[in-house]
Amino acid sequence: MVWAVPVAAALVAGYLVYERVQEIGPSITIKFKDGSGLRTGLTPLKYRGVSIGEVVAIGLSGDHQYVLATVRLRRSLASMAVGGTTFWIVRPEVGLGNITGLSTVITGPEIQMQPGAGPPRSEFVGLESAPSGPDHKGLGITLHCARLGSIKAQTPIFYRGLEVGAVQTARLSRDATGVDVQGVIQQRYAPLVRSDSKFWKMSGAGISGGLFRGLEFRLDSLSTLVTGGIEFATPENSDSGPARTRTGFLLYDEPQKEWLKWAPRIPIRTEQ
Repeated sequence: MVWAVPVAAALVAGYLVYERVQEIGPSITIKFKDGSGLRTGLTPLKYRGVSIGEVVAIGLSGDHQYVLATVRLRRSLASMAVGGTTFWIVRPEVGLGNITGLSTVITGPEIQMQPGAGPPRSEFVGLESAPSGPDHKGLGITLHCARLGSIKAQTPIFYRGLEVGAVQTARLSRDATGVDVQGVIQQRYAPLVRSDSKFWKMSGAGISGGLFRGLEFRLDSLSTLVTGGIEFATPENSDSGPARTRTGFLLYDEPQKEWLKWAPRIPIRTEQ
């Protein structure tokens, strides 16, 4: 009887250890440019709000330019480590009318993922920000401008005042004379973009007037006034077909009056 209690405790402990070992799956390595807030044993990997793994090691790449996060997956979810899977770090962000990652204020950053459909892999490159749209699928475009201004990741892209896409990343051009903005147009709105479409920055406000009609103040929206935006238009009777992915366009500081009058009839896929 003296040994009954410790033996029972050992059996329970052994069972718990066995259950824990059974849950341990393969390790994957994710490369990020910035690993601020990631913590070993505390930062989770989540998919659809469910924890499917955790960070077990953090280090630097050989050239010291990237952060390498080693993540241990659950054994039952090992099949999610495949090519095409994307990862990004969720941190709290507060903007005008938009708050994201609020739950991470107390718990710290977390890694989220969107599964792919390629062959099994163990090394991945993380995104700098969350992909646009539920499946980040759509038409990728590149916009060239001299100065970035207020444009940043997740800046919306509009067509006739309707949000149809968003900016993903922005970086200096290869010769450092300008900025290349990478954006995505939602799949159903992709036919609206043609090779002769025109893109321009939205400041959100403007002042116009004359000697006899006085001053007129225009405010597009409070959000674009602070965060900015991008709008585009396509010419009527455009002879060019739909733009191909990563087609390059100039990003103008303001539109010409004739662009605002364009209203081509372009069939798009209706929502299901």
